[in-house]
Amino acid sequence: MKEPDDEDADGGKSDGSKSGGKQSQRASLSASTTKEDDKVLEDATDETFAEGEESYLEDDDSCGEHLEGSSSSLQDDFVESTGESQYMETPGPAAEESEEEIKKKISPNFFYDYMELVLMPFVTPDSNIPLDLLTLVHSFGYDCRKRANLQLPDSNTVMYIAGNQLILLNLKTKEQMYLRSSSGRGIGVIGVHPDKTYVAVAEKGVSPKIIIYEYPFLRPYRILRDGTDLAYAYVDFNNSGTLLASVGDNPDHTLTIWNWKEEQPILRTKAFSQEVFKVTFNPDNEAQLTTSGSGHIKFWEMALTFTGLKLQGSLGRFGKTATTDIEGYMELPDGKVLSGSEWGNMLLWEAGFIKVELCRSISKCCHQGPINQIMLDEGEVITIGSDGYVRIWDFETIDTADTIDDTGLLEIEPINELQVDKNVKLFSMIKMNETGNNIWLAQDASGAIWKLDLSFSNITQDPECLFSFHSGAIEALAVSPLTYLMVTTSLDCSIRIYDFGSRTPLAHVKFKQGGTALAWVPRLVSYTGAQIIVGFEDGVVRILELYDPKGLTIFAGRKKFLDADLHLQYVIKPHTAHVTALAYDRDGEILATGSKDKTVFFFDVENNYKPIGYITTPGPVCQLIWSTIVHPESTLLILCENGYVLEAPYPTIKEDVEDHHVVSYEIKDMRTKCFHFSSVKSKILRLLEIEKRKKQKELKEKEKEERRKQLAAVMGEDGEDESQGEEEEEEEEEEKPLPGIFIPSTPCHILCGFYSGPGKFWVSLGGYDSGFLYHCELPPYDESSDITEKKDEPFDFRLIEDTEDNPIQTITFSVNQYMMFCGMQDGAIRVYILSQNDLSLTNMENYWHFNIHDNNYGCIKGISTSFDDRFLVTTGADSNIFVFSIFSEFELRESIKAKVPSPRFGIETEPIPEDIFDPKAYSIENARRKREHDKLMKEVEEIKARKREQLRALRNQFQKLLKMNEELPKHMQLKRTDFDLDSKIRAEMNRKTVHEINQVEKELAWEKEKHQLGLRKLQHRFHDSLQSDAIVVHAIQSEHKISSYRLVKPSKYSRYKRASQSETKTSKLDRFDKEGPGIKDSQKDIGGDMNVPEESIIEKGKQFRPKTLSQIMVENEIEKTRKLVLKAERAQLKIQQRKKEWEELYKSKPADDYEDPKDVQAIKEAQVHMGDFNLKTAPDYKIPEHMRINAAKKEEELGQLDSMTYSKKIHMNKSILSLRDLKVAVIEEIQCLVQELKNIQSTLHISKHVPIPQIPRIHPEEVPEKRFHYDEKTLLAFKQQLMKNQRTDCHF
Repeated sequence: MKEPDDEDADGGKSDGSKSGGKQSQRASLSASTTKEDDKVLEDATDETFAEGEESYLEDDDSCGEHLEGSSSSLQDDFVESTGESQYMETPGPAAEESEEEIKKKISPNFFYDYMELVLMPFVTPDSNIPLDLLTLVHSFGYDCRKRANLQLPDSNTVMYIAGNQLILLNLKTKEQMYLRSSSGRGIGVIGVHPDKTYVAVAEKGVSPKIIIYEYPFLRPYRILRDGTDLAYAYVDFNNSGTLLASVGDNPDHTLTIWNWKEEQPILRTKAFSQEVFKVTFNPDNEAQLTTSGSGHIKFWEMALTFTGLKLQGSLGRFGKTATTDIEGYMELPDGKVLSGSEWGNMLLWEAGFIKVELCRSISKCCHQGPINQIMLDEGEVITIGSDGYVRIWDFETIDTADTIDDTGLLEIEPINELQVDKNVKLFSMIKMNETGNNIWLAQDASGAIWKLDLSFSNITQDPECLFSFHSGAIEALAVSPLTYLMVTTSLDCSIRIYDFGSRTPLAHVKFKQGGTALAWVPRLVSYTGAQIIVGFEDGVVRILELYDPKGLTIFAGRKKFLDADLHLQYVIKPHTAHVTALAYDRDGEILATGSKDKTVFFFDVENNYKPIGYITTPGPVCQLIWSTIVHPESTLLILCENGYVLEAPYPTIKEDVEDHHVVSYEIKDMRTKCFHFSSVKSKILRLLEIEKRKKQKELKEKEKEERRKQLAAVMGEDGEDESQGEEEEEEEEEEKPLPGIFIPSTPCHILCGFYSGPGKFWVSLGGYDSGFLYHCELPPYDESSDITEKKDEPFDFRLIEDTEDNPIQTITFSVNQYMMFCGMQDGAIRVYILSQNDLSLTNMENYWHFNIHDNNYGCIKGISTSFDDRFLVTTGADSNIFVFSIFSEFELRESIKAKVPSPRFGIETEPIPEDIFDPKAYSIENARRKREHDKLMKEVEEIKARKREQLRALRNQFQKLLKMNEELPKHMQLKRTDFDLDSKIRAEMNRKTVHEINQVEKELAWEKEKHQLGLRKLQHRFHDSLQSDAIVVHAIQSEHKISSYRLVKPSKYSRYKRASQSETKTSKLDRFDKEGPGIKDSQKDIGGDMNVPEESIIEKGKQFRPKTLSQIMVENEIEKTRKLVLKAERAQLKIQQRKKEWEELYKSKPADDYEDPKDVQAIKEAQVHMGDFNLKTAPDYKIPEHMRINAAKKEEELGQLDSMTYSKKIHMNKSILSLRDLKVAVIEEIQCLVQELKNIQSTLHISKHVPIPQIPRIHPEEVPEKRFHYDEKTLLAFKQQLMKNQRTDCHF
């Protein structure tokens, strides 16, 4: 391990200790732990502080917080100059009030002391425990699901966070260096300066710091304080490296812009109310920033106003696009932003809105899943997604993209793409600075770091997996009892073997299900220490054999050997849920497995793991511990999650006894002791409070006595009286009530425990009962007691300091049992120094404590020492695996390497047992029960078959008797009722049959009603709404056919609508009639003219009758004379009438200025109602209202047309229906005639027979109403057809 040490101000690098080595100055470290984190070294510069001047490290009260849109209290000027943004400070209000105070700038050559800044382990004072009791020597894990957890400070070094450490890994030498957290609460995020000269480490904890380290010397250069409440989520330097942006995690989400070299915040505001994933500067405009996170993206701008510098934010509006979490985005040079989405498409943002959504052809998503990062490199856009693809897109196409239709989608295709591998989830990617190469390092959320070549040329290298890790929480850990080997497993379905002596991963294998429990098979079972037993989440247990494949026989064409390999030896499935515990007894003869299915299974190890049986437990099993050799009997301690602790005796092994007749593996006669934990924490707290008050009271009594003696010596009797008065006043003070007794309603979970002696054990609990170790004793076995109602209390306890909300998660002991190693829930390691073989923990006071895993989600899941107590290994839920060297007076050897067991002879030719891949496969118990059930069903079927055979023989015999009875003479035959032995039997059978039928009808009544209701709904929806169904009538002697219309009944709404239209039409005619007398007269004239032709036509019709020639000539002459007379009379009457009209006209002649009132009124009405009748060609011509065509008129016309069409269709349907009825009648008549013909031909000689004409048939299309007529036969046929279709579907 390497850690940075004190360095000179001139940049000289001091010697760092190698991994595995001891620190050079241990004694000086314990003194430095009491110093404050913000203490600084004296700088070797000529700068001095004036008297009364504030330190530059103190918080400046004049630096206010900046809400969104608020101006900076520092009044910084925002100046842009030659491609670089600078912030010129101006005096603030505080400086104007106190002009004497001089604000000092931090010297560029100033550095903090790393050893004084970093958090050191806690050691109980005056305990003589060395501060370096545990020294981190290597880390095998990687938190692959942590955001931006892969940085590249130079081309040969990668940097990532591992719990409370920052690890710098050399890619060539594989050597690791570590930077420890200063807060001890973990590291939130890291960032690298654009010049690769500084590294920002943003931590977690209360008011966490951002520490800027100089690279590569790793000296603390600057510390930024008070940027968030609990943790940082992301940090980013601007392109010039002068500013740093940080955003906080829950609960505040504070966005801060820092002048990091002066350790001063410039602007501060709340970024968003929900989780913020990322913040970045725009590389082309450093005044613009972007933040994204849960369901949002926000665009920020630093604007200089007359009130100062302001940080203004604009929330992105998704519009009609679904709201999405945005993980990856990229700022474009022109200010637009390209972001990803959860469904895999890219969103182009402009002015706070989505301009276009980019997808692939045929609306295919750009990635199958979220886009986690978007980058611009060498004029190309690079996107990486959770689907494991890296895709390259044309920048110009994206920059100029715009919508082409209402969907808002634009289809584009990638230039190139690379699939890294199957089951890869790319999370982030960073480019390596290799000249001439386009090499990238990628963070895989599935647990790997990849090296990718994105040159896409003929010599492009395939993706290379540099490092492989567990993904997610590491569930179990086991260490070899013989050498420096360990095995781990996780829910990522992998099992990994490590050599922690030489710090080398050896091998890993994957299965279909995730691993949940591990144990290294003891040497009593496998002398070479080569076997590992693994429990999985589907209840399967596998025994694997570890071997060195280099010892196998070499065959031609064999692939390259690995350092180690695993061979599957046994596969069993004893459980149906997660296997949580595996334990071998002290003699190695019995294997016990525990599970969340509330069972513990026992196996005979010597008999190839033959099942012995299982017992049920009151709750899910969390731990199994066999008693050691100091116990008189071998017993199994079973810890259940829900507060139950059982002790099972050694199970009886039945040798050479066949158990095929046994129905179940359950052991029901095992005398199991039970302890049901009852909370006593409130009682303990009450006792502690009583003792505390008692001590305080005794202390007060001593103080009073001393005071009384002093007063008596000084004042005599008067002093005693005064002291008595003071005592009376103090006695009047009331004591606070003692803490009440509280027992939680739900039992707290048992986390871990261990044997302390025969029948006694220690347990650690979570929840309310955390903070103590409880010493319990198992009660005697009582078969009559109900374990669900009993409540047992521990008889002793040990207070664990500072663990009220941080219980002990797992416990292990050193081989010599001098040390007890505790893995805490917050990821810390605590080591207690004990007396030899002191499992009663009588001397558990001094301890060593250090935070190593992540404090939020790094709960320690496994902790174990090596076989020789030289190393300690811890695994956590944060995917990290840490190896520590345990302090020893003897130096470790320079090189330690574990020895992988050699392969057994013939292991390569051994048949591999059939593995269990199906998670729904039967367990051992379920398989046995299934076998017994099948056996029982087979016996029942055989009994039924024998009974049926007997009934068949009796039935045949009865039939023979009936036949013999029929052959007898009539008077000797027996009646059918005479064969009934008892008439009541048949009556009873009939009664039972009727009763069963009624019962079946009652049982099916609900189903019957349901289907009838469904049928009525279908009929109402599809059949009752029809006026007439389609009928197709086929011709009898040709292929012609005619079809009727399928008409729907008109709704009430349509009838109401037609009525309103007719009313509307009437009102329009009335209004049209009122438009003027001239129009009405013209209409009357037109009507009269229309009547005249009708009368003339009638008269002409009467004239066309046959007449004689003389009649015609006489009538002609008479007509001529009559016409002449009438003409003369009309002329005379016309002259007289004109004279009278002229006389009347002259008499009624008005004056020259006279205006007829009627004319005036008519003109007014015309102006109001008729309007100005302009020519149609006039520019101001307006169409009159009655001549206009509108929607109402067209709707009226359409309604009339629909009515006419509907009536025509009905008439057509009636005609076709009549035709169908005629065809039916014709066919019936033909049938009658054919029958008569057959009767006639039956009386004739066959030589005179003529061919019988074929009777026409009625097609189903001609009688569609018969489709709704069904009977039982039809329903049965339909059911058979339905079952046939289902069988066909299942077959395919």
